[in-house]
Amino acid sequence: MSEAEFFLEGLSGHECAFAAGEAVFHLGDAVQLVHAVRRGVVHLVRVHEDGTSLILQRAGPGSILAEASVYSTVYYCDARAETAAITWAVARDALRSRLVQNPDYAEAWGQRLAHDVQRARLQAEILSLKTVEDRLSSWIAWNGSLPGKGQWSNVAQEIGVSPEALYREIARRRKLSRGRCANEEKHTTR
Repeated sequence: MSEAEFFLEGLSGHECAFAAGEAVFHLGDAVQLVHAVRRGVVHLVRVHEDGTSLILQRAGPGSILAEASVYSTVYYCDARAETAAITWAVARDALRSRLVQNPDYAEAWGQRLAHDVQRARLQAEILSLKTVEDRLSSWIAWNGSLPGKGQWSNVAQEIGVSPEALYREIARRRKLSRGRCANEEKHTTR
């Protein structure tokens, strides 16, 4: 059972379908629903005045989108489907009632929010680093490896750099890696 299924099990709701690029909600919208992602990927995004954006959450299947909004009257960022996506939407007030009435759910919800705080702190740490090299190294240390090439622009948004800067850093690392391999081959064949 996914975390979303655990928290939303038994609550009445409805399925919502979003095309890639379509908004799930906007900054300032009233919070009436809580969305659990069933298929696809939805990004929680903060768009800055200069047009740059920062991904605050990458919600995939089994994730609850913008879970802290359960305690808010309005959304403080935008959510958009990165790919075609389907969510299960339940009334925010129904989930809040469940949390008040069931201490086990409230405890699990608190643990989930604590994990999100840890993730946000890591994000803040990454963004505090001065170089693209350091930001990418920290991102990889947390996530394990880079995703496929088609997802690199998302990584650039997450670490707060331009896609071009990220591509240059990846190319630099590959060049260094090839150089090391060539040097190792020279030393082992002697």
